[in-house]
Amino acid sequence: MSQSSTAPSRFSSIRWRIAVPYILLAVAVMVGLGVYLSGRVRQFYLADLASQLAGEGRVVGEALVSSLAKGETGDTLDQLARRYADLTDARVTLVGLDGTVLGESHEDRSQMDNHLYRVEIQDALAKGEGVSTRYSRTVGQEWMYVAVPVPDLGQPLAVMRLAVPLTQIQAGIARLRTTMLAALLLATFLAALLALWIAERAVRPVRALTAVVQRVAAGDLGARIIPTTADELGVLTNAFNQMSGQLRDKVHALSSEQSRLSGVLEHMADGVVITDRDGFVRLLNPAAARLLGTSNQAAMGRSFAQVARHHRIIEVWQACRERQQEQAAPVEIGHRGDFLQVIATPLARDEQHSCLVIIQDLTQVRRLETVRRDFISNISHELRTPLASLKALVETLRDGALDDPPAAQRFLEQMDGEMDALTQIVQELLELSRIESGQAPLRLEPVSVSGMVQKVAQRLLPQAERAGLQLTLDLPEGLRPALVDAEHVQQALTNLLHNAIKFTPSGGRVTLSVREEGNEAIISIRDTGIGIAAEDLPRIFERFYKADRARSTGGTGLGLSIAKHIVQAHGGRIWAESALGQGSTFSFALPLAAERS
Repeated sequence: MSQSSTAPSRFSSIRWRIAVPYILLAVAVMVGLGVYLSGRVRQFYLADLASQLAGEGRVVGEALVSSLAKGETGDTLDQLARRYADLTDARVTLVGLDGTVLGESHEDRSQMDNHLYRVEIQDALAKGEGVSTRYSRTVGQEWMYVAVPVPDLGQPLAVMRLAVPLTQIQAGIARLRTTMLAALLLATFLAALLALWIAERAVRPVRALTAVVQRVAAGDLGARIIPTTADELGVLTNAFNQMSGQLRDKVHALSSEQSRLSGVLEHMADGVVITDRDGFVRLLNPAAARLLGTSNQAAMGRSFAQVARHHRIIEVWQACRERQQEQAAPVEIGHRGDFLQVIATPLARDEQHSCLVIIQDLTQVRRLETVRRDFISNISHELRTPLASLKALVETLRDGALDDPPAAQRFLEQMDGEMDALTQIVQELLELSRIESGQAPLRLEPVSVSGMVQKVAQRLLPQAERAGLQLTLDLPEGLRPALVDAEHVQQALTNLLHNAIKFTPSGGRVTLSVREEGNEAIISIRDTGIGIAAEDLPRIFERFYKADRARSTGGTGLGLSIAKHIVQAHGGRIWAESALGQGSTFSFALPLAAERS
């Protein structure tokens, strides 16, 4: 989600949520105060005007008492009313006790209605003073009427009413309202500025804290904020800093733990697969990908059945899911020759049907077990033949052959030959054991590879000639010396060349060749013998293993194993290539000595 989509709008921020109520409160107070003051001022003006008119009315009434006492009426009272109207700047009306208009300063009194039931007249007769404000249909505007009785010896003779239009008062009140409105707007503006300033001061720490929180959310776990206040925001800031520090420590601890776990899973020899409750693969380490013949990218998010692709592995996994118990079973993958141990364990109860599948590759263990069994079988076979011969010879001598000196001598020679065979087996076993355990130290020094090959060839050349074989050498010039123990390498080369001569029919050819590849010298012994079957080829370097016992005319079956361990002790490698009936090629690589500058 983008930043703009999550950012608050201008008027939904905390600052405006703080400022707007202040502003609305200030406006409401100012409006209420303006309305209240406007009404109070209008009432004050009207009360003051009514008091003024009442006083003037009493003065005018006293001035007209004599005229009323004389019984003057009509135009005389109208003239008096107009004269006093000019003096008071008000409309003057003299009303009789029966409501008849006796004198009028502004209108034709003959056209005027009876005024007895006018509010101000009734209040004047009843209370001594009457005030009324209303719209006058006669003159067409709003007027204030103030009436007072005209007394004579304590008894009212008539009612004096003064009236003024309210246009001036309304104009004054309008000017006052304008002034108050300007003051209201100014006060509202100042209140808004004050509210925004207060809101800004209140929001600034929150905004700073928000920025730091966003930095932490983006991965900057070291972000901190310095508290600027000691109030609740200061407490919140300190709490956030503590929380951020604890979060950083926990994230670092989890990252370290995850790195260690990832490293363990990455380098584990056993395959690890974790499936979720729906049976989809959620974790797969490289060992599991290798054993299952897949990749992490291809397996993640797919069902375990699609990834495993072997019915026995899938059955173990399904049994674990259904029974919620650990299941284990050996699985042999026939076409690949792999032998696996599959262990499926249910995970936590809240993750029902999720499983941890561990796949152990026991192929090498099984192969070693096979080698061990074969070794015991082979050594038993090799020892049984000379021991059986010795026992037979001893029994023959015991049965009377000792009395026949020529036969006894022949039997003793045969016994000596069998003892030599047993001694050879024991010596070769001891030699192999010393090489494997490192008890036969190597004296490494630069040695001519061509010289070693020629010395071994010269030693076995008579044997090759007796077998009717052609022994040839292919030694290029300029070969660099190898960093080896010459005696041990010659022993390994002798074993390989001896085998080539022994299993090559008369008339065949054995070739020794040397070549350089990089920093290695490659020594090869190629023969035109009977060859080795493909199924025997991977095991010919095992102890006592003989590829074809029918062609085994002797030997202990330890020569190739000794050669392999000698080469490996030098940090080299050995291998064989052969086809049945087409001869064999045995090769081994040795490190060359560094060139001197």
